[in-house]
Amino acid sequence: MTEEKKNGRKQLGKWGEAVAAHHLEAKGYAIVARNWRCRHGEIDLVAQTGEELVFVEVKTRRGRGFGTPEEGVTPHKLRKLFELGQHYLLAHDLDDVAWRVDLVAVELDSRGKLLRCEHVPNIGFW
Repeated sequence: MTEEKKNGRKQLGKWGEAVAAHHLEAKGYAIVARNWRCRHGEIDLVAQTGEELVFVEVKTRRGRGFGTPEEGVTPHKLRKLFELGQHYLLAHDLDDVAWRVDLVAVELDSRGKLLRCEHVPNIGFW
């Protein structure tokens, strides 16, 4: 992959994360962290609703050439998200906090026009 293409994907991802954060805030969620990293990986957004923490994977797609955003969350990725959630809880000394993993699917047409931003709560169990 060329450097230009890699930068374009990064910019698209950052844009999608900003759209997702705005969408969640409009639904009453508080954004606790963006792009939280540890040596095991990264959580796009950490949000809170009531007493529950929500680890949010944001998938942004321009067109359907690589499938829908939802199709981008593989079983392997889902396991990884749950592991990262546990690492976040450990790192922040949060033992008895209710939590889940959600998806925000952001889809654009080939010209970059936003087609949809859909919040999918509780995307899986492990």
